[in-house]
Amino acid sequence: MRRILVTGMSGTGKSSALAELARRGVRVVDTDEPGWTVEDADGGRWWDEERIVALLDEARAPLVVSGAVTNQGRFYDRFDAIVLLSAPVDVLLERIAGRATNDYGKSPEEQALVLEHVREVEPLLRATCTHEIDATLPLSEVVGRLLELVQR
Repeated sequence: MRRILVTGMSGTGKSSALAELARRGVRVVDTDEPGWTVEDADGGRWWDEERIVALLDEARAPLVVSGAVTNQGRFYDRFDAIVLLSAPVDVLLERIAGRATNDYGKSPEEQALVLEHVREVEPLLRATCTHEIDATLPLSEVVGRLLELVQR
């Protein structure tokens, strides 16, 4: 049974990739959906650890989880692959500005936070991932590469 974590900055296409994987019959959990995270006093997002543990403990079929939260590293040993989706900043900001399903990143303050995360968080994710996928590739190619990892 394979467990894959897909991570990356806002705008890399994590949710789009998971939606396509789900359409193809892969079990997916997007932890940006309500109930998977908690916020700390500084606005940081953390996985609800009890809920993530329960998810990973009961997973019987291949599972792809997406998220980018402060405590995800605590669970890396529970995944068979940690996949970083990455794209240049201009691509991220363009995607964020154009998306209709998520308002995050549209205000100047949130855009500044996205830039800060690209500078400070993305290098940490890159240093700890097992695979990196260029998220400027067509969605079908990104999903194809993820499927290869799921099917190993």
